[in-house]
Amino acid sequence: MRWLPLLAASYLVGSLSFSLLVVWLLRRVDVRTVGSGNPGATNVLRAAGRWPALAVLLLDIAKGLVPVQLARRLEAPAGVLAGVAFAAVLGHVYPLYFGFRGGKGVATGFGAFLALLPLAAGCGLAVFLVTAAVTRYVSLASLVGAVSVPIAAWTLALGGWTMPLSPPTLVLTVATVGLIFLRHRPNLRRLAAGNERRLGGGAS
Repeated sequence: MRWLPLLAASYLVGSLSFSLLVVWLLRRVDVRTVGSGNPGATNVLRAAGRWPALAVLLLDIAKGLVPVQLARRLEAPAGVLAGVAFAAVLGHVYPLYFGFRGGKGVATGFGAFLALLPLAAGCGLAVFLVTAAVTRYVSLASLVGAVSVPIAAWTLALGGWTMPLSPPTLVLTVATVGLIFLRHRPNLRRLAAGNERRLGGGAS
């Protein structure tokens, strides 16, 4: 029970939709009415330009990273750290302050994984970059990169490169990836139909 306020705070931090705030301040436009309608950095690039998109990307990463780092400083157990990571992504995907209409959780998930499982998160980033460069599908790269994180974490632990994963950490890491996949269902349908837009041609 003592960790419930921390989990709640992580969800509330995750609920801060920087894409909505930044685009509204700069353009007086709801980013959810532009392009794909997704309140994420890719759509901010379309609505407001490169630098606002970069700012939103870094802020979204931070709101996943900072709560997990804070929980670690408070000496929370491994399961609570993973719960904090999941809560931050849940807040981003279903934000309390914006009618539960949020983004897809990739940047916030990366920030959370970076704090929770740094080596595995680095592997996930590498997989994302390679997949994006080869296919030019941001959505596909995001999904492949996300699913590679628990695989990399498990492999690194088996190889002795990191500490073994606790069952709660493994379960909540997989749950976080599952949440990201859930929000990418339209992209998966477009990828299957062959009409998903590629990087530089109007993002997903």
